[in-house]
Order: sequence, then structure tokens, then C-alpha cells
Amino acid sequence: MEHSVAIIGVVALCTLLTRALPFWILGGKREIPQTVKYLGKVLPPAIMVILVIYCLKSVNIFVGSRGIPEFLAVALVVALHCWRKNTLLSIGAGTVFYMILVQAVF
Repeated sequence: MEHSVAIIGVVALCTLLTRALPFWILGGKREIPQTVKYLGKVLPPAIMVILVIYCLKSVNIFVGSRGIPEFLAVALVVALHCWRKNTLLSIGAGTVFYMILVQAVF
């Protein structure tokens, strides 16, 4: 029990430091460097693309019904995101739709 509390404490401290460190370093009055602004703009979409590629890398469209639920879920996410521009809605609806397809249909 004590060991678990210590681990949780260390993890919480590390999380706090990694979240607060940029604010402490950059301060409230200093201008944010252009590199940090650029990375803040391009990294979230890049990470999303990497995650999608990683999730779809093992899909074999030539075996059984594999690939159909994944393709339909990705198409729904893209369509919803183009229509509503809401990342949470797109990912949530795509995940629920994929789970329904995999569990009930395919």
C-alpha cells in the first residue's frame, strides 16, 4: 500500500512538473518563441495522423470482413470533422460506430 502511494505521488509530481515547467520557463510576460508556436500548431494534427496510421497498419483488407469496419469508421470521423470541426465529437462518434460495427455486425 505504501509503495503504491509513493508511486502515485511520484507520478503526480512528474505530471505537475511537465505541465507547469513551460509556464515557469516562459513566464507570463515573455513572448512565446516562434518555434513553440509552430510546434503547438502542427504537432496535434501530426500526432493524430501517426495514431491513425499505427491503428490501421495491421488491417488486412483481403482477409474476411477485416478492413470494412475500420474504413467505415475512418470515413465517419473524416465526414463529421469536416462538417462540425469538433474533434471530440468526431473521435467519440467514430469510436462508438466502430465498436458497434465490430460487435454487432461483423
